[in-house]
Amino acid sequence: MNVSRIALAGGVAASTVLILAGTASAHVSVQPQGEAAKGGYAVINFKVPNERDDAATTKLEVNFPTDHPLASVQPQAIPGWKIDVTTSKLAKPLDMHGKKINEAVSKVTWTADGGKIEPGRFQQFPLSVGQLPENADQLVFKAIQTYDDKEVVRWIEEQKDGAEEPESPAPVLKLTAATDDAHGAAAAGSDDKNAAADQAKDETTTASASSSDTTARVLGIVGIVIGVAGVAFGVLAGRRRTV
Repeated sequence: MNVSRIALAGGVAASTVLILAGTASAHVSVQPQGEAAKGGYAVINFKVPNERDDAATTKLEVNFPTDHPLASVQPQAIPGWKIDVTTSKLAKPLDMHGKKINEAVSKVTWTADGGKIEPGRFQQFPLSVGQLPENADQLVFKAIQTYDDKEVVRWIEEQKDGAEEPESPAPVLKLTAATDDAHGAAAAGSDDKNAAADQAKDETTTASASSSDTTARVLGIVGIVIGVAGVAFGVLAGRRRTV
């Protein structure tokens, strides 16, 4: 009896730890698809979990850093969500590909329009962004999550060096080392995919041709065997008639 009680208590304690750990890590975050290289372009995803058992997430606002503005921000369409992109004037124009950019995106807002994030679910909100700064190791985005019961959670606290993770941390995008040519790398990746597709097509065609040749050979051999059998049958039948 005592052993059973101890085991039960241990199980409950372990479950509590797991629940608390899951809750602590369930915050709005941002991750790139692949890498986010300095000076290049990237596709990033804001992952938004629903932390409530009795409410659904119906709105997400992501504020962009003003110290490293991004001139190009293109959201991917998401069924059931309306997207608003807000731009602001820059105190210091950006130089992108030889052009002066006087405005940059300051905020992107997703509002439920038939869709929502139910309890126990999460949603990803993808963006294509650039040009990423060359003189920074990370970008901090401050996000605001709104539930359908009017509760608002502000993910805006920045991580301090040497300190524990804040209760409501802001999403942080880590930047990797700059590549020689981000656009060239993307183009090369596209060429590699096309080459791989062509190779696969050629291999499929070759395999089909080989299969056809094999089938033809098999049928030819079968025809020869049938022909020989027919001749043998005819010879035997002639002998029987003679006898």
